[in-house]
Amino acid sequence: MNRRQLIRCTFAAAALVAAPSVAFADVNRIDVYITGDSNIINFWNNIIKPAYESAHPEYTLNVVSARNAIAPIVERTLAALGTEVDPQVDIFDENDPNLPAGAIEKGLWVDFTEAGLQNYDKINPVTIETNYGLPYRGTQVVLAYDTTKLAPENAPKTWAELVAWMKENPGQFTHNRPDTGGSGGNFVRRAIHEANGRDPSLFRIDNYVQGESDELLAKGFELLKEIAPYTYGPGSYTADNMQSIQMLAQGVITMAPVWSDMALDAVNKGVLPETIAFTQLTDLAFAGGFADMTVPTNAGNLEATLKLADLVLSEEIQTKVVTEIGAFPAIGWEHLPEELASKYSNLQPASIPTFPGGPWVSAISDGWFRNVAPHVNR
Repeated sequence: MNRRQLIRCTFAAAALVAAPSVAFADVNRIDVYITGDSNIINFWNNIIKPAYESAHPEYTLNVVSARNAIAPIVERTLAALGTEVDPQVDIFDENDPNLPAGAIEKGLWVDFTEAGLQNYDKINPVTIETNYGLPYRGTQVVLAYDTTKLAPENAPKTWAELVAWMKENPGQFTHNRPDTGGSGGNFVRRAIHEANGRDPSLFRIDNYVQGESDELLAKGFELLKEIAPYTYGPGSYTADNMQSIQMLAQGVITMAPVWSDMALDAVNKGVLPETIAFTQLTDLAFAGGFADMTVPTNAGNLEATLKLADLVLSEEIQTKVVTEIGAFPAIGWEHLPEELASKYSNLQPASIPTFPGGPWVSAISDGWFRNVAPHVNR
């Protein structure tokens, strides 16, 4: 499951939440609406805002948190399309351009393939899902492991190799419960992909059918039951994403699935030692996704906003995407400093599978508790 799916899952509910109050439009102000956590808000305020305002002193960036109120803001922007009303929105840092339904067809969003951005051609193609969303930061579940116990050349590269390693090293692997964090949740989803021909296209947000779809999930649960006796405990699972990282840091286990951005941030802050390395499965990667910026075509400062979007894709800002928030860059690693690209070479995604949200979420969680970990209290 990726972050775009989370936006889709909550969009209808969020539409019931009142939009935050905003001031009257300022012709020299660019309104940036942030749907991410506080670290993303801080990144925009402390990194992007001063860089942009230094390059374009005639403009001021107004960074607004809209995490729980994105839907009414988008609806307001759509309602203003074709009118003289300024929607008082210039850019969203993370938004699904397919919402609300019909927004693309009505011409609400800028097509970035036609926007003339200088840095657009630097984007890693695997990060692009739509012409109307501009990826700029990403994350993916990877395997983190302790190189003092496992040499990099012996790190598993396929699901079969991972299972074989777990059986040879019982108790040295764990993941968090799938209902408490995406690193464990996407490990479970990778098992489901494995059991169904490694075909992510079988799982879409609109094709869950109770019973029939549960049979697909059950195949994955069988694989997880097979390896459960070889996990830490055995059969013990961490409470959340961070606890898995902490167990790695303390040397309690050798390997765990982790979110790449959380792991990189933990390395940068010294929470994880330099002896922790990362690998990705090559037969089919773990799920992940990128945050897409969207720009409404009726933005009050459209030209200036496109310059902002271009700046976010610059080498300067994309380098800090890695070093400051531990996320994947959207541009190719070859455009970043060589030392940085070399340091995180094993994290460079060749593919980023996704898994839908919606009814699949509760079906996976409930099925895992019933079939794989009935001894774990919810």
